Amino acid sequence: MTKKTIFISTGEVSGDLQGAMLIDALKQQAKQQGIELTIVALGGEKMARAGATLLGNTTDIGSVGLLESLPFVLPTLTIQCRAKQYLKHNPPDLVVLIDYMGPNLGIGTFIQHQLSQVPVIYYIAPQEWVWSLSPRNTTRIVEMTHKLLAIFPEEARYFEEKGASVHCVGHPLVDRIPSYPSREQARTALGIKPDQTAIALLPASRHQEIKYMMPIIFSAAQRLQEKLSTCRDVPVERLEAGGQRANDKGQIFWIPLSHQAYRKPIEKAIQDYGLQATLVTEKTQEVLAAADLAITKSGTVNLELALLNVPQVVFYRVSPLTYWIARTFFNFSIPFMSPPNLVVMRPIVPELLQENATPDNLVREAMELLFNPQKRQQTLENYHQMRQLLGDVGVCDRAALAILQLAHPLGL
Repeated sequence: MTKKTIFISTGEVSGDLQGAMLIDALKQQAKQQGIELTIVALGGEKMARAGATLLGNTTDIGSVGLLESLPFVLPTLTIQCRAKQYLKHNPPDLVVLIDYMGPNLGIGTFIQHQLSQVPVIYYIAPQEWVWSLSPRNTTRIVEMTHKLLAIFPEEARYFEEKGASVHCVGHPLVDRIPSYPSREQARTALGIKPDQTAIALLPASRHQEIKYMMPIIFSAAQRLQEKLSTCRDVPVERLEAGGQRANDKGQIFWIPLSHQAYRKPIEKAIQDYGLQATLVTEKTQEVLAAADLAITKSGTVNLELALLNVPQVVFYRVSPLTYWIARTFFNFSIPFMSPPNLVVMRPIVPELLQENATPDNLVREAMELLFNPQKRQQTLENYHQMRQLLGDVGVCDRAALAILQLAHPLGL
């Protein structure tokens, strides 16, 4: 049996999930091809459970923004040095980079210069194709990557134009969604009655978001709770234009916990804002599938919600100084920030960025999606159009086959 070693590098909660899904597919495809596969990685607990040997846990050291990243510079460098030393003495057969731009540019450049015989695949490229903050970053990605496995149509187009060898595999969440419970199953599992309003709140998957995002989303939830308490008892599905809905004296808000480190501040905030809310640890899929509406930070979860046909309001904030620096010195400008809008490159979900991300604006958009049936129907139609651009089920298998083909070309 042929033996192969693959090194995977990613960070943050979403990268850990994508890495774990890829590892499952790699192991399955390798077994079918008679390959004994060893995977070492920078990632998190999900990847470890999938079978990777972790050289460092990177789920706790992610950030967005210039100033926000400063506390994580030293931990990141420490893990990077440890990984580079390991790779230097134990060269893998192939390296897979998943998102996580800053650290992965460092890993990729190290491989390019120190282990040039090792192929590099970028799976889920950094969204430099959206931000375009530095042409140099794009050039580095193209130069150090033997193949780029794209998950968005616009991502594929951008990097192809820049000279990368691109293979569009589709988005891995397409593989994951069929395992979610139905709306009815999810609401039964959570004890949500058919005529109750359930709103998912998704404030944070990074430390900085507790500071900059949670006060906004919880203040909006507090005001929304007050508005819903005056509504009549009418299910969302039967609402006519201008209709209203009651607070059923049950839990309105459901908050899936993305990381145990955020439990205490979220529990305190629920109490401080007087929210009728439940913090959920192990039933994240049920919370998302059961929701009538989600108010959420920008991130991969936006795509999960869209694939589950849940209307959503998306927002994001960084520190005012970070945003000023980005606009002043880096000409920061983006077409969209949420993945559903990036797939189709048009605004199919409302997104509120920085100074527009206020509680009042969140409440206004939320009420529109809850009580305007035409708006809800248009959202669902837009989601259907978006889904057609994400590829067929089997994304992770296609990615795994492309990776194994480069690691073991004679084996296929």
